[in-house]
Amino acid sequence: MNTAPPIIEISAGKKVFGNFTALSDINLSIAEGEILTLLGPSGCGKTTLMRLIAGFEALSSGTLRIAGADVASMPPEARPVNMVFQRYALFPHLDVFENVAFGLRVRGLPKDEIKDRVQQILRIVQMESFASRYIDQISGGQSQRVALARALVNRPKVLLLDEPLAALDLKIRQHMLGEMKRIHAETGATFVYVTHDQDEAMILSDRVVLMEKGRVVQVDRPRDMYAKPKSLFAAKFLGETNLFDARITQANGASATAVTASGIQFHADGFPDASAHENVVISIRPEALSFRVEDSLQRAEGTVEDIAFIGSRSFYTLRLDDQSRVRVQVQNDARTSLPSLNARTCVCWDTANVVMLPAG
Repeated sequence: MNTAPPIIEISAGKKVFGNFTALSDINLSIAEGEILTLLGPSGCGKTTLMRLIAGFEALSSGTLRIAGADVASMPPEARPVNMVFQRYALFPHLDVFENVAFGLRVRGLPKDEIKDRVQQILRIVQMESFASRYIDQISGGQSQRVALARALVNRPKVLLLDEPLAALDLKIRQHMLGEMKRIHAETGATFVYVTHDQDEAMILSDRVVLMEKGRVVQVDRPRDMYAKPKSLFAAKFLGETNLFDARITQANGASATAVTASGIQFHADGFPDASAHENVVISIRPEALSFRVEDSLQRAEGTVEDIAFIGSRSFYTLRLDDQSRVRVQVQNDARTSLPSLNARTCVCWDTANVVMLPAG
């Protein structure tokens, strides 16, 4: 976990457009040098939040500090941030070197310094050999590297990235995620990344800010957010999960036992104020279910309705005896005996993988 001091602090942030509240009650601290991703569905407010940091929009109320300074009255060009847009907005009439050098020339830096800084950043993004190429002579992934170089050559404290990989195909996008992590490590800048793609957020981020309807739902490390979502929205938005409506029958502090209408029993730890809730929703990821029967595991019986083979994995759909359905993810291993289509079987789970959430 990054323990560096905050480079960005937002307190009680609110943004209103006419009668529409785009952001409400935003309290967020971004550590210097981390990669933080704003994640959520379209219209959740993540791009508006980024534009507030960049200075393209102003808070309706609340405070925003960057590097310790209140930036409420500071124009975009005066802020120690730079932004990479989904459409890179590169100049087609300039070659790669001059695209990257453009901002430095506008600032009137000496020619030798411009040359040194541009060459250095082109080396970092691995575009040195393309310096004399024009934009229509390079690929989409290479254009993305040039856009990163143009933003980073100004040495901003914070780099804002608004869905920069959305225009790339899947294979290039996956490769560029690794490259962005490498570039981040070499430059040491703080990256604030906007995406609606949960895979991008999981791969790239030190922390993820999950947003819904203009509010921050959860801030956590990717692994923790996936394993321990704090709301039904988070459980459903991040990956796939099996959900069961249940009623708490026993509660002791943060531990609780809940039972579905058909009698399937679940036990979970780490559910704050369990005794304050009566109806809950149980979330269990498909990979947390197995066909391995052990006395220590909870279980339910059902029938295999469907098997979907996906390379190294398979997804089994089971119809449980109460007619509810669950998905089970298993690794395809010739040494492991797995049930066949229409077979009766038992699906099992460990208490540690049960997440209990407030209903509604």
